[in-house]
Amino acid sequence: MPDRAEFTAFVVAHRGGLMRAAVLLTVGDESAAEDLVQTTLTKLYVRWSAVEAMETPLGYARRTLTNAFIDQTRQGWMRRERTTDAELPLPPAPAPDLATRAAVLCALAQLPPRQRAVIVLRHWLDQDVETTARMLGCSAGTVKSQTSKALKTLKVSLSAVSDDLWARSER
Repeated sequence: MPDRAEFTAFVVAHRGGLMRAAVLLTVGDESAAEDLVQTTLTKLYVRWSAVEAMETPLGYARRTLTNAFIDQTRQGWMRRERTTDAELPLPPAPAPDLATRAAVLCALAQLPPRQRAVIVLRHWLDQDVETTARMLGCSAGTVKSQTSKALKTLKVSLSAVSDDLWARSER
């Protein structure tokens, strides 16, 4: 039986960071991000006695989150839940810089799931190449090439968006 107090303390300390990473992985879909974090925490709870004994439980949690995200992208879109209720709750208040947030999420959405995972792990969660490779189950060279391809795509996407934002601000 896992130690509930230790697991609860872990969740309290790290759920917010896992949620932020999940929002980036799901390109702003907060409902999908919440589901992803819940899936991750469930998997952690089941194995908590082993996870707790690890040198870096947070690293394992991030790897579990990333793997769960990649697994979900392999499932067909038909398996995903869709809301059909005509009266949906109001969305939360917009972020202070909504235009930049939307631009970044739009650019991330253009990346394939593995490239998106590499960018989030390397540049949002500040993981090194070796840790990222270990988390994704690939070589360091693959991480480097995926990062390079993803950054080129993001540069093109974000430069077009920044040019548009710049033009709007001059009006």
